[in-house]
Amino acid sequence: MAGAAPDRNLALDLVRVTEAAAMGAGRWIGRGEKESADQAAVDAMRRELNKLPIEGTIVIGEGERDEAPMLFIGEQVGLKAGPQVDIAVDPLEGTTLCAKNMPGAIATMAMADGGTLLHAPDVYMQKLAIGPGYPKGIVELDAPPADNVRRLAKAKGVEASAITVLVLDRPRHADIINSVRSTGAAVRLITDGDVAGVIHCADPDNTGVDMYIGTGGAPEGVLAAVALRCIGGQMQCRLILDSEEKRERARKMGVNDPRAIYEIEDMAKGDCLFAATGVTDGSMLSGVKFRKDVILTETVVMRSVTGTVRYIRAEHRQLDKFHLD
Repeated sequence: MAGAAPDRNLALDLVRVTEAAAMGAGRWIGRGEKESADQAAVDAMRRELNKLPIEGTIVIGEGERDEAPMLFIGEQVGLKAGPQVDIAVDPLEGTTLCAKNMPGAIATMAMADGGTLLHAPDVYMQKLAIGPGYPKGIVELDAPPADNVRRLAKAKGVEASAITVLVLDRPRHADIINSVRSTGAAVRLITDGDVAGVIHCADPDNTGVDMYIGTGGAPEGVLAAVALRCIGGQMQCRLILDSEEKRERARKMGVNDPRAIYEIEDMAKGDCLFAATGVTDGSMLSGVKFRKDVILTETVVMRSVTGTVRYIRAEHRQLDKFHLD
């Protein structure tokens, strides 16, 4: 990153942060206590963030200050020395997945130059995402899902029936699912995990997912946008500001046009870093494994300026530093 931005050496620091959060949450896998798992991830993430040589501001976090005692929006983290950076975090995406020992829970965060990440209010957001390698503008947020499937299939050089679309399994998405299936395309449903869902588009050869469509959390949308920026994917989003209270909250965060469509560069400008560590096993990352004297983790870390994607499988032996005893 140029100027006062985080450099590539911080990429490994991000990995340490998400590893710690994943290991904290990992102690609670399958125990039915999603709040305890989330709190453990938050505690571990904040502890590691405050060791970093940065002046960091949480712009996507656990909520407004009165809702979240730690990692709240606007909180300052780091050693207060080094580059000024925006930080987006989801210490445990898929709290229910973790509590029920279901696939796909991750610990994730993103970092970018100060002032370059969209300050998204905690509201719903319409999302449309595809992976890299396609001309800009072949899919459009306001086009019917069936049209987007056909356009993507044409660009990929396949029949619509060869396309798979990932959708969050919610009643509000029934029309989207029907529209996609009307083309002969397949729908893969997920119960939770909006960030991981979008990121599946980044590597369709391995995940089998070509497109993500649906409505989910706006903070998760910004995190996912950073990941897709790193590998050249495309994303279009619109905040759902369906009450005056939500519109007012958005205005306070700098959102002046409630109907604006955000391209991926609108949500994550400049150079960005993204990291995610698996908590439970998923199609993208293996989950945390606790052995007698070793903890195993798998993390993906990406950087937008180089397009580099690294998968890091780690064996952790000095366990006392993670406060897991």
